[in-house]
Amino acid sequence: MADIHSMTGFSRLEGTAETAAWTWEIKSVNGRNLDMRIRVPYGFDRLDSQIRKLVSAHLVRGSITINLSVRSEASPSRVRVNADSLETVVRALAELQSRQDIVTDKARPEGILALRGVLEQSEETNQDLDEPLLADLMSGFESALRELKETRRTEGEFLRPLLVQQVGTIRDLADRAASVPGHQAQAIRDRLSEQIETVLEDHKSLDPARLNQEIAILVTKADIREEIDRLKAHCQTAADLLANGGPVGRRLDHLCQEFNREANTVCSKSNDVEMTGIGLDLKAVIDQFREQIQNLE
Repeated sequence: MADIHSMTGFSRLEGTAETAAWTWEIKSVNGRNLDMRIRVPYGFDRLDSQIRKLVSAHLVRGSITINLSVRSEASPSRVRVNADSLETVVRALAELQSRQDIVTDKARPEGILALRGVLEQSEETNQDLDEPLLADLMSGFESALRELKETRRTEGEFLRPLLVQQVGTIRDLADRAASVPGHQAQAIRDRLSEQIETVLEDHKSLDPARLNQEIAILVTKADIREEIDRLKAHCQTAADLLANGGPVGRRLDHLCQEFNREANTVCSKSNDVEMTGIGLDLKAVIDQFREQIQNLE
């Protein structure tokens, strides 16, 4: 029996190399497809394709946020001037000083450098990263990814018995609906026949044969045996999917649509309080089931 995985999880892993200390953080939440947001420091962009390939090999669905922080142990932080920002500020000052309607003092260098974005502080990074560091970072990422996958597996396995129980409840309600006396085909026919006899007593001109045809049509419309059979078949399919495991979230979500369709039909065909109550209970447990499977991969 394969494991069932949730789409929510978190992992964090720290490590050190000869020239740097690093931290990987991976967060996973629900998503219709596999969507990755990768944030790495400047100079580490080449890791992007390797990360995407590795995640795609291990995960099927979920919105994944991946963060890498690297602290250089060999080089201190440095301050540099952002030439583009400085040029923009200088042009703006020149334009202001040329206007006659604005009185401006001469800009001081320290004031310009104090403007946001002109000076940038960053850790020294080497764009030509050495292969040992890259290999160490990817090895750490693989470990963090395995930890994330384990948290997703743990949560998925926690949900499995709850989902199995809810499928069993749907099956039990379907059995109850099938046994409601008022919805047996013969009971419906007898009730309609009594009503027709009452009508004939007051309207002698009505054609009894035509009325019997209408009774047959009404009995067919009120019969819920097909809906009950489909509900039970869907329950068996859901139980098989949960037992076999794997990435079953999409297929279970589709089954929920079928569950809802049959439950709505049962409610619309109801002609007594007991059947209406069963139909409403069906809709409630189906909603609970669908809410839980939104977490599954």
